[in-house]
Amino acid sequence: MTRRLIKGATILTMRDGDAPFVGDIVIEGAAIKSIGGDLSQEAVDEVIHAAGMVAMPGLINGHNHTPMSLLRGFSDDLKLMDWLEKKMLPAEDRMNEEDIYWGAQLAMAEMIRSGTTAFADMYIHMNEIAQAVVDTGMRASLTRGLVFFADDGGKRMSEAIDLIDRWTGAGDGRITTMFGPHAPFTCPPEPLTEVIALARQRQVPIHIHLAETKEEIVKIRENYQQTPTEYLYHLGLFEHNHVLLAHSVHLTRKDIGYLRGMRGGVAHNPLSNLKLGCGIAPVVDLNSQGITVGLGTDGAGSATTLDMFAEIKAASWLQKLDYGDPTQLPAKTALQMATIESAKLLGIADQVGTLEAGKRADIILIDLQKPHLQPIHNIYSLLAYSATGADVDTTIVNGQVLMRNRQLVTIDEDELFRQVGKRVPRIVEGI
Repeated sequence: MTRRLIKGATILTMRDGDAPFVGDIVIEGAAIKSIGGDLSQEAVDEVIHAAGMVAMPGLINGHNHTPMSLLRGFSDDLKLMDWLEKKMLPAEDRMNEEDIYWGAQLAMAEMIRSGTTAFADMYIHMNEIAQAVVDTGMRASLTRGLVFFADDGGKRMSEAIDLIDRWTGAGDGRITTMFGPHAPFTCPPEPLTEVIALARQRQVPIHIHLAETKEEIVKIRENYQQTPTEYLYHLGLFEHNHVLLAHSVHLTRKDIGYLRGMRGGVAHNPLSNLKLGCGIAPVVDLNSQGITVGLGTDGAGSATTLDMFAEIKAASWLQKLDYGDPTQLPAKTALQMATIESAKLLGIADQVGTLEAGKRADIILIDLQKPHLQPIHNIYSLLAYSATGADVDTTIVNGQVLMRNRQLVTIDEDELFRQVGKRVPRIVEGI
């Protein structure tokens, strides 16, 4: 069992009430053994010298579609339905299983490089994405997206169940799974009720898009005379299930009341919502009702970047702008959204999201020896408002170093770029 010592870092545990301090972290195997002042008396196999760096929990991306990294910049500056129907869906229809694997690995390379250690994903060909998670060493909650526009003979549901049976706990426990009904407007009551019941029976969480666009509000109102949130509430989604709600932009006060007390919470995707002109999610109002709100990027096909530090900035600044109040969503709260609050969404807050002895060693080191990160008045403000993913020096997941001195350890970037360059022209040609 490998033992590592992170020496002399400024440590942010991200726990409520903990102040930053300079100290050491001992990693034993996959877990944090101890955190404190000077732990150099511990016998270790490797010392990671971290003076001038911040050690904090790895960032957790609460909502993603990793293979869409192959479509980054392919369909920008379009209205949502044009973006989806004229660009995204035709290109995705051309992706084969190997394309999915390499697109997912491209996203994981970007995430590791920018300090993300865990993510929630919803897509197709999930076996390939799961294999990429195993190969890269990341942590992930995986979901087979379920769209019920037309009868497919149960193929999608079969694949969703197979994903859960085959991959839950794989990768030394790094993989968890969820059921993934895509959205209220793509899931009529009968199949959605079936998924809700099956998830409750198996004690598996549910990952679903909610109220991302005004168009969705109109569709659900026309079909069911309800808001999308009311539709899910009256089908019993929130009664017994842990639920990860992606987006949740267009919520009424009554909708927020329906979500009060729910298990799980909302994955806020500020950059994607901004770029597609969807709107601003009511994060402050949700928090005021005790509803967990974490952060996600959405897929790179919409947000373009998977840098969670960009999402942290956008989340805080949007709430300040929306409320006309610079005190809203302060820096530490925004950082907690990207760590422990997102961990709660994935149902893994007992394992990751804060730095504590006994938790998994998902840790990032951020190099502060840069002009834009000096001087240090308030470390939380500096990280939330000035840092970028490019400032991450080291990324560790489950005790394994995935990036050291900005160099990826588990991914061959040359081969990755070769595969991406070979595949993308076929996927997008003529679209």
